[in-house]
Amino acid sequence: MKQQVLDRFLQYVKIDTQSNPYSETLPSTEKQHALADLLYTQLVEMGASNVRKSKNCYVYAEIPATSTGKFNLGFIAHMDTAPDAPGDLQNPTVINNYDGKDIVLSQDTILSTKEFPSLLEHVGKTIVCADGRCLLGGDDKAGVAIIMTLAQRLLTHPEIEHGKISIAFTPDEEVGRGVEGFEVEAFNCDGAYTIDGVGVGQLEYENFNAAGVKIVVNGKSIHPGDAKDLMVNALSVAVELDSLLPKLERPQHTCGYEGFFHLTHLSGSVEKANVEYIIRDHDKEKFAKKKQQMREAVDSLNKKYGEKTVEATIKDSYFNMKEIILQHFHLVENAQKAFLSQGITPQTSPIRGGTDGATLSFKGLPCPNLSGCYYNAHGRYEYAVADDMAQMVDVCVELAKLYNI
Repeated sequence: MKQQVLDRFLQYVKIDTQSNPYSETLPSTEKQHALADLLYTQLVEMGASNVRKSKNCYVYAEIPATSTGKFNLGFIAHMDTAPDAPGDLQNPTVINNYDGKDIVLSQDTILSTKEFPSLLEHVGKTIVCADGRCLLGGDDKAGVAIIMTLAQRLLTHPEIEHGKISIAFTPDEEVGRGVEGFEVEAFNCDGAYTIDGVGVGQLEYENFNAAGVKIVVNGKSIHPGDAKDLMVNALSVAVELDSLLPKLERPQHTCGYEGFFHLTHLSGSVEKANVEYIIRDHDKEKFAKKKQQMREAVDSLNKKYGEKTVEATIKDSYFNMKEIILQHFHLVENAQKAFLSQGITPQTSPIRGGTDGATLSFKGLPCPNLSGCYYNAHGRYEYAVADDMAQMVDVCVELAKLYNI
């Protein structure tokens, strides 16, 4: 089983599927179709039912029921990788029987046990890394490989009793658009799991409420020699805006259930500046308060420098799925049972981000998140653990059995 999931994973990570946050198309990059086409072909070849690929790069398939179970269960992973580091990996590094020492990815990139102590949890296992130049793509091609290996196992072992299993692979999760074209009704599931978490044992059903803020600062450019009482420096106003927000409510100062303001972009000139933030909080009331704090900061600057000096658009991105999952808590309880059946202690923690499952839950498909078995996502230090991915296949098989009801 380990070799099967590893072989699939190595094949998938060599396909560049980075999404683009500035694109207005769906998918945001055409190159995501390459992996979607491969998955479509492989699903057809392994004998899955109702395999189809939408024009917007969503891949769907079904594994027919082997018994009379009436609960339709789904598994979902995303194909795209984050735009935070290069994604054109050609030569992933495979380390068998890891010895617990630092891993040299390149001359200037070392995956050290001091900086990343989680490595020491995987001594004796098979670790897959990138090349020190780009990200690995474990987020979420590990999830893709797990689900594809699950599909192969269920299709070749009809003695495993289960109801209908639906699977889906989505584009553009990393840019917040992963379910824009998802066909919830056609997917026809009573509940599902995204396989998009970190180390094995992760079980997540809470996530941030999220909003994006786009700001235009309109300055007034005057020759600096004659600027007294006339110039409005848009860049300076943008910096002043940032100073009005709580200094300790930033990503580098928060953890657990603590929310934050995160300045993600600042560019421009004296005449005009463009600023972008993301706002996050698990608590709905605190989330609303943060958005109000942003509006109040903008209003105070407009009173100081003149109306429309600062123009802000705040747009909600997704919400905390906890309120939906609590109505379908058997999904959490059965996931805990499935982990324990494989000797894995489930670890429940709030997601400091979002998943496709958060939005799907509010679209009528309750969808907690399970381990993808990768670490240090979105950067050059990312790695995945093949042994743990194989265990996750077994966990998913157990879930299929538990939902044979």
